[in-house]
Amino acid sequence: MINIAIDGPSGSGKSTIAKMLSEKMGITYLDTGAMYRGIGYFALKNGIDPSDDKKVIPMLDIVKMQIVYDKSGTQKVFVNDEDVTPFIREHKISMAASTISKIPAVRLKLVELQREIAQNTDCVLDGRDIGSYVLPNANYKFFMTATSEERALRRHKELLEKGQEISYREVLNDIVARDNQDSTRSFAPLKIADNAIVIDTTKLSIEQVATKIMEIVCK
Repeated sequence: MINIAIDGPSGSGKSTIAKMLSEKMGITYLDTGAMYRGIGYFALKNGIDPSDDKKVIPMLDIVKMQIVYDKSGTQKVFVNDEDVTPFIREHKISMAASTISKIPAVRLKLVELQREIAQNTDCVLDGRDIGSYVLPNANYKFFMTATSEERALRRHKELLEKGQEISYREVLNDIVARDNQDSTRSFAPLKIADNAIVIDTTKLSIEQVATKIMEIVCK
């Protein structure tokens, strides 16, 4: 199996790059962040504070998650047979996902599913701890990064295009807060994996980054 791990903070471009690589290489794209968003969405929907591990952990016993790909290859996330894909890109879900992912039991539940998929499928995965924890033996490991300001600009533009009214300053503050939360959590934090190739995407186009990675993989 060929597994490509792409890690990085929010807004670094990792998801866009991962999707592009999957199309160019004809392999599966697994959006692990969407899985955490699905858990975060389910918690909020049921009135559970994503930071309250005493309520989140029992919740996991009733959560059944499925990753399904439609005819076009688009990933859909189902939680307890509900397609939550249309709802998990809302701004509040992003912070809920980051918060709930700090709970080790949540990560263990989803990592088991991620590893199962990667073991049986050629795929490219993006997230925060793919190369460092989920798939430490991945064939290729990359770490995308960019300045906080550039990542906030990208994220702000994306949210506005989806009709979500929010200020750039609020997005920037959340980016900084999420970076700190993701990199300082005690279990499987955001970090550069051993042997990972670091790519600063601040001044690069998506096409330039994809070309750089393709050149490395094709060698």
